[in-house]
Amino acid sequence: MEFVKMQGLGNDFIVVYGRDRLPENASETAVRLCDRHFGVGADGLVYILPSEAADFQMRIINADGSEAEQCGNAIRCVAKYVYDRGLAPGETLSVETLGAGRQVVRIQAEGGKAKTVTVDMGEPVLDGLRVPTTLEGEPILNREIEAAGRTFRFTAVSMGNPHCVIFVDDAPGFELGTYGPALEHHPVFPKRTNVEFATVRSRTRLDMRVWERGAGPTLACGTGACATLVAAHLNGLADRRATVSLAGGDLDIEWSEADNRVYMTGPAVEVFKGVLPDEA
Repeated sequence: MEFVKMQGLGNDFIVVYGRDRLPENASETAVRLCDRHFGVGADGLVYILPSEAADFQMRIINADGSEAEQCGNAIRCVAKYVYDRGLAPGETLSVETLGAGRQVVRIQAEGGKAKTVTVDMGEPVLDGLRVPTTLEGEPILNREIEAAGRTFRFTAVSMGNPHCVIFVDDAPGFELGTYGPALEHHPVFPKRTNVEFATVRSRTRLDMRVWERGAGPTLACGTGACATLVAAHLNGLADRRATVSLAGGDLDIEWSEADNRVYMTGPAVEVFKGVLPDEA
């Protein structure tokens, strides 16, 4: 099996192209290959597949074998992969995702290669039952939640996948490993959740650290950065456009007032290519 290792702000993926459908053993394959000691090592395994609704379809399997509905860093990697290899129809293309439907992607190229990628991430979902949470109402804003012996206030946002955004004094130094798992598996979130801890530096700059559902702590999360900007604006803490600073670098996020859609701009990088034996 041929693959390309790619990363978006350190959120890394094993990218596979050329299959006509998602393999039946995709979950087991992801667990095996994403292992950083016995496999290639990655946060997820991404398949670029044919689509009847878009130019390409993206399916992403987390390192624990669960399937993610959407991933902002992965979709930028997919866009770079197809553009750099001449597979894309041009600098604008569309990608079908499991949870967010068809998404339009714009490439900013340099020297014939994709340098940065802007993704129309769609409209945020704020209805509590659709995020999903077990709570009714829209939005689920600044609600109390208890996890691992501590009470937080969270805002729930779906960007095609669920997010629990919590504002803290020092996101870069926050104890992700203590509270991330407890919140990911909290009964308020029937499909589990991604957890973002964020600190507002100004109305146009936010620090964020993430505990990703199915992957644990990662260096970046594109949908998480989008959810964080939406939550910050809803709570009156930030403007509609801001830089979200993650452990792996910065993303530019805009929640457009004109069309209610969230736009994410950031880099994607090809790290290396490889070939795995068939039994892998």
